Amino acid sequence: MLQTTKRADSAVSIIGAGIAGAWQALLFAQAGHSVTLHERGDAAMTDSTSHWAGGMLAPWCEAEVAEPIISRLGQRSLDIWRRELPDTPFNGSLVVAHPRERNDFERFARMTEAHRRLDAAGLAELEPSLEGRFRDALFFPAEGHVEPRRVLPKLHERIRAAGGTIKFESDVSAADLDGIVIDCRGLSARDEQPDLRGVKGEMILIETSEVQLARPVRLIHPRWPLYVIPREDNLFMLGATSIEAEDTGVSVRSALELLGAAYTVHPAFGEARIVEFGSGLRPAFPDNLPRIGIRGERIAVNGLYRHGFLIAPALAELTLQYVQRGQIDNEVMQCA
Repeated sequence: MLQTTKRADSAVSIIGAGIAGAWQALLFAQAGHSVTLHERGDAAMTDSTSHWAGGMLAPWCEAEVAEPIISRLGQRSLDIWRRELPDTPFNGSLVVAHPRERNDFERFARMTEAHRRLDAAGLAELEPSLEGRFRDALFFPAEGHVEPRRVLPKLHERIRAAGGTIKFESDVSAADLDGIVIDCRGLSARDEQPDLRGVKGEMILIETSEVQLARPVRLIHPRWPLYVIPREDNLFMLGATSIEAEDTGVSVRSALELLGAAYTVHPAFGEARIVEFGSGLRPAFPDNLPRIGIRGERIAVNGLYRHGFLIAPALAELTLQYVQRGQIDNEVMQCA
């Protein structure tokens, strides 16, 4: 553990410029620390897990399957997203189901909160493209979403504006650096955290002007929930699977299920143009919960699993509070 709290101008090095590392760098730079963010890839970040993420900010929806700590961190993160990037869309999110998944839909409603039930007319008023498609829906009005490939460069810009330095194509290890080092390498950190595993999440990007959505739509599915997430320029992301495998690419089975499920949300998706297939490996510990590991001036932030964009801001805040005031969050932090 750190023996004393650190001055606000002390040097902090962060390894990994994905969503976890970017939020660490931003909050530390804003707090007055001399921040250097190292990223082994280039500025396009195409090799990062963040590049393939959905970007849903949905702590109340996630309560259906996630532990309470995820909802707690997620709800705090929404406040930080609003504070730091006030143009973040907070249009809410929708959950719908076909009649055969009715029991699962009702279970979802019981397991979650902060939603209101819409009838068919209310759903059509909120999302006219879904008129006549579903008899009701759950609306989570406080939730939001971001487009990862657009918001990550914005965060990098904010880091520079706050006085931080970003070094792309900088493949360093904690041993190469002095002062406080925060390791946000994801799966690449298995040399230090061997219990990490990769969980594959597959996505498909499609384009159509025949459907207009203002917010993510989550379709209850027998194997996994389908997300239809609107992006700019008539694009929609379809995702995402959670497969215990570390290969890359999208399987035929997953593609068929994602595309078929999207078609049942709206038939016009059947005429959409497929723009891209892809997958990312989410770093997860055996319990699927995030962890901030502390060993002297070496701090490891990892295990964000499928909740990276949702909880990264709150994890950065906790790390900053520890470094500056010695504050410990016992649910998340482990001190060697």
